[in-house]
Amino acid sequence: MNSVAVPVTEDDSLDRLQRLETLAARLLDACRAQGASQAEVSCSEERGLSVGVRMGEVETVESTRDRGIGVTVYFGKRKGSASTADLRESSLEATVAQACAIARFTEDDAAAGLADAGLMARPGPAGWPDFDDWHPWALGADRAVDLALACEAAGRDADARIDNSDGASVSTSASLSVYANSHGFVGSERGTHHSIGCALIAGKGEDMQRDGWYSFALAADDLEAPAAIGRRAAQRALARLQPRPIATGEYPVLLPAEVARSLVGHLLGAVSGGALYRRASFLLDSVGTQLFPAWFSIHEDPFLRRGLRSAAWDNEGVATRASSLVDGGVLQRYVLGSYSARKLGLQTTANAGGVHNLEIGANADDFDSLLRDMGRGLVVTELMGQGVNTVTGDYSRGAAGFLVENGQIVHPVDGITIAGNLREMFLAIEAVGRDVDPRSHIRCGSMLLGRMTVAGAD
Repeated sequence: MNSVAVPVTEDDSLDRLQRLETLAARLLDACRAQGASQAEVSCSEERGLSVGVRMGEVETVESTRDRGIGVTVYFGKRKGSASTADLRESSLEATVAQACAIARFTEDDAAAGLADAGLMARPGPAGWPDFDDWHPWALGADRAVDLALACEAAGRDADARIDNSDGASVSTSASLSVYANSHGFVGSERGTHHSIGCALIAGKGEDMQRDGWYSFALAADDLEAPAAIGRRAAQRALARLQPRPIATGEYPVLLPAEVARSLVGHLLGAVSGGALYRRASFLLDSVGTQLFPAWFSIHEDPFLRRGLRSAAWDNEGVATRASSLVDGGVLQRYVLGSYSARKLGLQTTANAGGVHNLEIGANADDFDSLLRDMGRGLVVTELMGQGVNTVTGDYSRGAAGFLVENGQIVHPVDGITIAGNLREMFLAIEAVGRDVDPRSHIRCGSMLLGRMTVAGAD
């Protein structure tokens, strides 16, 4: 989207990263001087701009500059942490002293400590990999406002039935971070994130319907054009007008890509270390278990160029690696950092801080082809509420979408509830499309579930 991108002529990010590295080294030395057996330091800076408009008027303009310093020390198996945003020497000294004081008065925790030294990431012969994730956008407030106004105007002008707006927004941010620990690991990262979004209201009175669209990318050139975003928001809001009830029953359910990834999110919550060692997951002791159809796969690729979660190390400095989470429908591993791994008697999977880029394997074409294949069923475009029980796997959420007959959308529906159990829902996945939504690190296409219980008007 070259029409909105402006190159940055002066970039001091590498110098700022070097200063953060120097600061981290000083703080580690101070922790050692206080008697800590192990220590880790995180330093970050972020600069950003966000604007919001509504009904052709500017509502918000916010420029941000944030920084943070986090210090964690270990005295044997006792841990203490403290943080500050103040870089004055006295404040830094007080932060280290506070972390050490906390550690001296806490109880031993057998799982506490840095990740194993042998697992630390190391640069290759050519240095650290380049993920192409640094694309600063020299966006001034006036230009950002113009883009937001153009986005909203395109949506409002698309149809006379667009009578109101929840507004449009434009944001950009650039962040720097350094993580260092007493194993000798020092990792520096920089990244950018940009977005344009719009939400519109169609209809009047009790027939009003709201929907929107947004674009999100690491580089401004990869954003959708503002006018296209506004028009798509208008189309989505208009499509929801005059919803009709449907009967309670069992239906095939088609989830567009932006909704389908939520199912993967529920899987991640259930196989994460915290839920497992607290025994708060329906997937306890499930490694090696068939959870999905035999064709289904989820692969983690931390090294994807311009990936939204690409990294050579996790939040503990552990070297990341490409690996399968699900292969042949079988769960291959959990999602662990070093603490949860020790609690479970396992080894970290280099997922301290979360998963990296997940690729969900496809066995079908796109949304339209899945719609035709479904015949009669329900397209769910919005999920509401938090009705997911990670302990039992029970799933019940409010929803809105469209009734489908003979492979064609017939009319919108809302005020329904879709329900099931996640184990059964995972096995009921019949197809995943290749229409990946690029706005998430969970790279998933549209997903067709063969059967779900739908509570309708009756």
